[in-house]
Amino acid sequence: MSHTGKKLFNSTTSCVSDCLDGLVAVNTGLRILAGHQVVIRADIEKVKAEGKVTLISGGGSGHEPAHAGYVGRGMLSAAVCGAVFTSPPPSSILSAMRVVGRGSTAGTLLIVKNYTGDLLNFGLAAEWAKSEGLKVEMIVVAEDCALSPNNKISGCRGLCGTVFIHKLAGAMAEKGHPLEEIAAVCKKAAGEMGTIGLSLSPCSLPGSRPSFQLQDDEMELGLGIHGEAGVLRIKMQMACEAVATMLDHMTDEHSQTRFNLASGDRVALMVNNLGGTSVLELNIVAREAIQQLEKRGVIVERVYCGSLMTSLEMAGVSLTLLHTDDTRRQWLDAPTSAPGWCAPLCVEGESTRITPGHMSCPEDVDHFHHTDTSGAKVEANLVPHIKKAISNACQVIIQSEAELNELDTQCGDGDCGATLKGGADAILQALNSTEGLPIDVPHRLLISIATVLEKTMGGTSGALYSVFFMAASVPLSTDTAVEGWCRALGAGIEAIQRYGRVVPGDRTMLDPLHAAHDAIKHQLTDGAKPVTAMASGVEAAENSALETAKMVARVGRASYVGSETLTRPDPGAHAVAVWLRALHEALRQA
Repeated sequence: MSHTGKKLFNSTTSCVSDCLDGLVAVNTGLRILAGHQVVIRADIEKVKAEGKVTLISGGGSGHEPAHAGYVGRGMLSAAVCGAVFTSPPPSSILSAMRVVGRGSTAGTLLIVKNYTGDLLNFGLAAEWAKSEGLKVEMIVVAEDCALSPNNKISGCRGLCGTVFIHKLAGAMAEKGHPLEEIAAVCKKAAGEMGTIGLSLSPCSLPGSRPSFQLQDDEMELGLGIHGEAGVLRIKMQMACEAVATMLDHMTDEHSQTRFNLASGDRVALMVNNLGGTSVLELNIVAREAIQQLEKRGVIVERVYCGSLMTSLEMAGVSLTLLHTDDTRRQWLDAPTSAPGWCAPLCVEGESTRITPGHMSCPEDVDHFHHTDTSGAKVEANLVPHIKKAISNACQVIIQSEAELNELDTQCGDGDCGATLKGGADAILQALNSTEGLPIDVPHRLLISIATVLEKTMGGTSGALYSVFFMAASVPLSTDTAVEGWCRALGAGIEAIQRYGRVVPGDRTMLDPLHAAHDAIKHQLTDGAKPVTAMASGVEAAENSALETAKMVARVGRASYVGSETLTRPDPGAHAVAVWLRALHEALRQA
């Protein structure tokens, strides 16, 4: 059952006005036209005095930063905002034209998206303005590539490509070009660009239910910015497949709305967030779009990536392509003060770029393949036992993934087992690789393990284990006897305490480590054999891990969870007990 979308607003009737008030409050170069939902440049009188063409666009709200976010020097002179997803009234459009046009002979250009309500209301206001003696031109943007050959071509919608027209027209107007030339250049540009959208979820108007329904495994190709149905509902795809689907549809030679694209063409690419897409996803889509275009031999000269024309909180993206030349590139690169415009990625030179460029780091040392063999060594007969112990510890952690994940759900996001499994898998891979791990040199062995974990585990666990093994390696550089291994354990524990800001009793992985070290050290001091000392340490670790169920978490994510919820052992502590037991089972046979 669908529910009303939750939103932060004061009322459904005032949300647009409140939004515009906020925009103007944080952008001192903008003003609101009294009595209307119109945002206008604060220096509009100066613009008219300089004899420059003025520019107006607008439409329904809910597409922020469009349209008011593109008001500023080098872009629009004013934006007229209707209610959410509703064309603005002709009276407000006319009022905007009067303010930006009266007292100037340069004229006003209206930039309108191809929707019936916008065409009618902006058209009516334009005719009214002309009857009052104002000089007005209007261009209509209809770059939607979603329609199939069976659709009426007149139905092509104006989408995110409209922002490109705002930029081209604004830059030309700022330089003093006449109205007729600006209109001609922009009409030509509007005919040489295309947009395709892809949605993963619907949006909902303030106070209303979602505009449409998508199943968890579905995506909608070619929808409009108001939630209008697309041309195709498809199963969820990976980013690379989804981008390929979008580009293939845009350039389909059998489509009447095809965007003509050939090898050697130069384009500007706009990767637009429809509202609810994370920056992580958006960057992945941008990467895929650039790479796939360049594999087609297309030269991507400019890339604009961000929230440019949204559809409230709709999760999804749109891709817009504009053919470029030296002149269009000049206008795209011209400065603007409009708050909604984003700085472009400029592709330098004329060569295509199949993969993103990388900068090498001369000091980046791979410790796993480090050629330094210095340091104290263990007896040769112990090497296979140590290798088996490492393998056993990794295997038991891998087998415990589900159990550790389940324990982690009481205080975290349930990924403790998966994180530790990733590290264990990587250590096993290194252990069984051609190069292997330097088992005979414990100092280098622990540094190698620390490096592997640093690169593969991530998160707090990865950092703590890396710090632990790196610090533990130091005592072993000169002493690989049992006492040296005990000091290594102590050094690792001390490092965790120092950098993790944690002490025993905080309900963490430190508790079983600390308990094991105390027990082993005590046994060795009393003259116990190494195998006996380690058995005592493992038992102490297991008891300590169980005791964490009764502790109050004082650090980490668990510290934000009520103690009444934390009724089971800490997953990190339990993991330590598990791999220590596995190490002991292998080493006691040595």
